[in-house]
Amino acid sequence: MVFISIIIAIVAVEAVIKQVREQNGCAGERKPFLSGKLYLTKYHNYGAFLNLGQKRPEFVKGLSAGLCIICTIVFVLTMGTRGKKLLKTGLSVLLGGAYSNTYDRLVRGYVVDYFGFRVKNERLGNIVFNISDFCIMIGALLCVLKM
Repeated sequence: MVFISIIIAIVAVEAVIKQVREQNGCAGERKPFLSGKLYLTKYHNYGAFLNLGQKRPEFVKGLSAGLCIICTIVFVLTMGTRGKKLLKTGLSVLLGGAYSNTYDRLVRGYVVDYFGFRVKNERLGNIVFNISDFCIMIGALLCVLKM
């Protein structure tokens, strides 16, 4: 099924990218790419978005796993219905990103982030992402648009 393939593809691509960054990237080093608009780096995020909850990693792990379970249940229930392709796509994209980041939290103890945007605002320019972060945001947006 196409929706399960989306989840698997996101998790697989992220696993490869994160492993390459773990093996080859130097923490804090920034290598520009895409004409300097983005930079590659390696960052270990011990919390959630913007390191929220980094002082309570077990809570963040539990919350992440719990939300994955809830979204998986909604996904499974939705798969049994006709239509709702936008919702199914949104849940698939969201779950692909969520599974990837939750795996990192549970197995590594941190999420591997590896790129950022070059912007004039220093605070915004210091935020580091991974593809899963965008999958979660885009998937959630698609789900909200469909509801």
